[in-house]
Amino acid sequence: MEFNISQVWRCSLMLVLLAGNCYDPLDPNGNIAITFDITQYTDDGYVARVTIQNFYQYRLVGKPGWKIGWTWEKDEVIRSMSGAFATQQGNCTAFKYQQPHCCMKTPSIADLMPEALPQNRSDGCCHGGVLAASAINPRESYSSFEVRVGNLDRNTTEGKPLNLTLLAPGPGYTCSAVEDTNPTISSVIGGRREEQVFRTWKSTCTYSTYVANKMPVCCASMSTFYSATISSCPNCTCGCRPTGQNTTKCVRDDNTSWQTNSYPNPNIVRCTNHMCPVRVHWHVKNNYRDYWRVKLTISNYDYNKSYSDWNVLIQHPGFSKPALTYSFNSTVLSNTGIPDDVALFWGLENYNSDILNADDKQIGSVTTDIILEKDSKTFTLYNGWALPRKVYINGENCEMALPDTFPMLPNGSSKPVATDTHFVLLLLVLLHLILSLKRV
Repeated sequence: MEFNISQVWRCSLMLVLLAGNCYDPLDPNGNIAITFDITQYTDDGYVARVTIQNFYQYRLVGKPGWKIGWTWEKDEVIRSMSGAFATQQGNCTAFKYQQPHCCMKTPSIADLMPEALPQNRSDGCCHGGVLAASAINPRESYSSFEVRVGNLDRNTTEGKPLNLTLLAPGPGYTCSAVEDTNPTISSVIGGRREEQVFRTWKSTCTYSTYVANKMPVCCASMSTFYSATISSCPNCTCGCRPTGQNTTKCVRDDNTSWQTNSYPNPNIVRCTNHMCPVRVHWHVKNNYRDYWRVKLTISNYDYNKSYSDWNVLIQHPGFSKPALTYSFNSTVLSNTGIPDDVALFWGLENYNSDILNADDKQIGSVTTDIILEKDSKTFTLYNGWALPRKVYINGENCEMALPDTFPMLPNGSSKPVATDTHFVLLLLVLLHLILSLKRV
């Protein structure tokens, strides 16, 4: 059998890219962990507490929320549930006297809404499937429910769920096999006593953009006060504009499933040369002696989707010094092993935590000014220092403008122009002297 070396090389490279895409150097420990804790044994099965914990620092699970599924190893059924529900009951005709909650071999489980009745709730449940990013709201980054499993023979040991799947809310997650781990221990009586469950199974799910999206969903553009050049999103960044399209609306070819809301037609966006549903724009407004000022704008070009609880992550060397953000929340994340610092921004509750959808008159957007303190040892505007290295929206990578389109310092200037009060006063004094001499 003959091998084509170039084909082997291309296949090998693709495998490396696909494997590496699950690893995010800006969030190396990010994953979603699903834990099954057996808390009680019954006559024909057991009761388990299932916890879904989001360990991603900036990737959230938005509306309409998560769904998990698995395959039963034996003939298990779900007798009852609290805090969540199976989306299908299945064929339960074999159980004539007490109908189980679900008889599916491969059940699909969804979270209850916050307004669920008290008798259907359990601790940590009922967030509508939404999991906050752990760096933004750790208290809302997990969900939990209880499931009563039955139809097991008394002499048969319980079997671990197989082929665990996670939709959050769309595809993109790959889950490891469910494995035995150390039983979960919890504190009671104010921490004076520890209690241990009978058995604990665990799986971790990691995200891949290649699995989730056929095309990019975001682009980043840049501009500066010292150049008329705008580094726009490249043409066809997120798909190409249909030829002969004369209306303001365009239909994208793919199903961008990561967005935070679900609508009947998720693919209609404002017609642009880049065709991205979201654009992040970084504009350097002013360069002062001790600090510099940036305007950050996130724009929504999607006609059918508003983005709730959004966040934007930016990798930039300027975040090594303290930053002041006017209209967004912000925090600096750990940058172990990363050459530049990383800052996370998100909206203020009841003010700009939602980015509204576009319409025929305007696009939805939120914006803030950022004041960054200079580090005199490293500060420079040369070689694109003032521009971000990486940008993410809700954990999705934003395609960057091409480096050869970055704004350049005017006329080959050897020093960036810095303005401060003393400099302005000096100019005014010189102007006054010149006018006085002319009168003489």
